Amino acid sequence: MKLRPAPLRLLSLLASALVLAGCANLEPKYEVPAVDTPVAFKEGQGAWVPAAPADALERGPWWELFDDPVLNGLAAQVDVSNQNVAAALAAYDQARAVTREQRAALFPQVNLDAGSNRTGGPDRATTRSYRVSMGASWEPDVFGRLRLGVQGARAGEQIAEADLAAARLAAQGELAANYFAVRQADIAYALQAETVAGYQRSVQITRNRYEAGIVARTDVLQAESQLANSQADLLGVERQRQTFEHAVAVLVGKAPAHFAIQLDPKWNVQIPAVPPVVPSTLLQRRPDIAAAERQVEQANTRIGVARAGYYPSFNLTGSLGSSAASIGDLFNASGLVWALGASVAQMVFDAGATTARVDQSRALLDESAARYRQTVLTAFQDVEDQLVALRVLQAQQSLRQEASRAADLVEQQVLNRYQAGQVNYTEVITAQQNAAAARRALVQAQIDRQVSAVALVQSLGGGWRGLEARP
Repeated sequence: MKLRPAPLRLLSLLASALVLAGCANLEPKYEVPAVDTPVAFKEGQGAWVPAAPADALERGPWWELFDDPVLNGLAAQVDVSNQNVAAALAAYDQARAVTREQRAALFPQVNLDAGSNRTGGPDRATTRSYRVSMGASWEPDVFGRLRLGVQGARAGEQIAEADLAAARLAAQGELAANYFAVRQADIAYALQAETVAGYQRSVQITRNRYEAGIVARTDVLQAESQLANSQADLLGVERQRQTFEHAVAVLVGKAPAHFAIQLDPKWNVQIPAVPPVVPSTLLQRRPDIAAAERQVEQANTRIGVARAGYYPSFNLTGSLGSSAASIGDLFNASGLVWALGASVAQMVFDAGATTARVDQSRALLDESAARYRQTVLTAFQDVEDQLVALRVLQAQQSLRQEASRAADLVEQQVLNRYQAGQVNYTEVITAQQNAAAARRALVQAQIDRQVSAVALVQSLGGGWRGLEARP
């Protein structure tokens, strides 16, 4: 029987492999894991929709909602100078390089080899020889193993991209929270300075009454003690401000010694208005949800890669070379030598190792799906927490304002009664402490609303700009 030429045999072998590949379905059909979702927000009017990654949607400069030029300038520096963001960006670049590396496996590899030898001995003449050859090898992706590898690498790239967005959003949110803490310290410092000044006046009034023989020296001592404690509290506010300012410096990538935020005791607290209907599609912009979903997709492709171990792998090789005694003769047709080959490898026995790898991949898929569901549920919780916090804090701020006004009136009235000799100084101290505490509580309520607004922005993946509410 006459044998067919080698190229025809190779084509026949590949055709048979392609027929087998058509019957093989290595990767399970991918579906986004189902999550138990409520019909609507408990603390809002927006309806939920099935969670799906939409982290590529434009978020916009959400910090501009607070209408603070200093904050706007600082937030713009996060992308450029924050080192956590820089590290996440480097990780994203690595993931992109991995994808390119995996994609390169789909194409043939070609190499060129050249050499020169000089031989001789005591009883023989020196001779020279030259050689040059070009070789190529290619693994046809018959069963899709390499394609699945590229798909998994691409999912890893998208995970790294989502992690970059998460690092950026986290740094921006932390920056805003620390900046507001600095401004809170500015206001608290001004309030405490006014309190100190008021206590100083009280000390002078008490001394005058003591020198006039109206009150005992204990009133003076009590007033001086209260003044000293108030001055110590003022230093504590200064320390807190410096600490938060240092945190902001690090977030924008600067040494604290080279960074300062100008004191602004009259800084106006701006609280953005949350729309009455917050669309649940905004949740889809959360980078952590996007990363978790793509981890599920990546785990799904790994099942296909593991199942590829049940099937054979093919490899085609070819080479063309020449050798001669002189360079000029290297490319003569008579000196050319070619080779063409094909190989197939099939695992016959591995004691269940391939099956174990498939089982590992399936378990990883289950784990990734569970983590995805948990991430989505946590996102639901985050939004609900911040919505209720904003609602409650708004009501609390109104009550704190009423309490502060009332405490200020009581402080003034008790001080007037003391000067008239109607009450002792203990009542003055109590009224002054209550008034100071009420003023601090009011400022704290205002800052808490701002911080909760920042947290809501983060919970929604970057604010509520850029999307319209959906029914």
